[in-house]
Amino acid sequence: MRLIISFTLTICSLALWGQTTWSLAWSEEFSGTQLDTSKWNYEIGTGNSGWGNNELQYYTASNQNLFLQNGLAHIVAKSQTFGTSNYTSARITTSEKFNFTYGRLEARIKIPFGNGLWPAFWLLGQNINTVSWPTCGEIDIMEHVSNSPNIYGTAHWDNNGHQSSGGSSSINDNAFHLYTIEWDSLSIQWYMDGLLYFTLPITATTFDAFHQPFFIILNLAVGGNWPGSPDNSTIFPSEMLVDYVRYYQPEIANGISSHPASELSYRYIDNTLILQSTGDIQGEYSLLDMTGKSIQLGKINNGASVTLNGISTGIYLLQIKSNGNNWVQKISIP
Repeated sequence: MRLIISFTLTICSLALWGQTTWSLAWSEEFSGTQLDTSKWNYEIGTGNSGWGNNELQYYTASNQNLFLQNGLAHIVAKSQTFGTSNYTSARITTSEKFNFTYGRLEARIKIPFGNGLWPAFWLLGQNINTVSWPTCGEIDIMEHVSNSPNIYGTAHWDNNGHQSSGGSSSINDNAFHLYTIEWDSLSIQWYMDGLLYFTLPITATTFDAFHQPFFIILNLAVGGNWPGSPDNSTIFPSEMLVDYVRYYQPEIANGISSHPASELSYRYIDNTLILQSTGDIQGEYSLLDMTGKSIQLGKINNGASVTLNGISTGIYLLQIKSNGNNWVQKISIP
């Protein structure tokens, strides 16, 4: 069977199932002397209601709270008065500078222990300013609170109210550890030091938030609803050390991918993307921009030809819903 989708595009990556090989697509090695603000934003202040969690710190852009040294980012929580806050720290994001849908994301991090400390490596949906939280979705890759013997990986979304699901992995030291998610259209998987500890299937329509672009956040909070407040045993300053953050896209052996509905292969000839399948493809297609907004949609059937006109250059997501499956391909239109 052959489905031909005719429009000007090139392949950024192929399908997202059954992958064992990953290609590095974006990274931050923190090798300079200053934070690269072409990649990162500083978030400043106390947010709404202590960033929604009644946190106690004031986030700054000061090099007292975030600095780079010997290839490490030091995110530092300090006990000091700043405005009405008794603590300062730092929180950085890649919002509007780097976001992604699906792939493998990992960071090598050393976390501090202490009552009231809350280090985190996490993601928010890029459309948060449009649809708000939790509708935008949240993926917590690593959170740790106070002196807990565990780190936590959790997803948050909206389904007639806030919903969440997650798991944990034990941690008994403050050494560096590798925190990872592998995310595709079927599930999100959480790993610590390469060991899988939680899987969340996301194929149901209630998980639509997890089929759109997300951005990265690194921060060290002080106090809040979950960890509670620091006490006399808490050591300040306390540091969260980040060695690197790396994002990978999957590679396909010999141009063949394993699709839940069929085996697919891809060719790009004369400005035409040709999808060849040994199984059935019947359903819907949608071209999305990188905020998750649908630009064009329609029906697809085996052997049909679909032409997309009036599409400007840029990065897009091509979504195909077929036989109860949901497949998304990142593409670039030059």
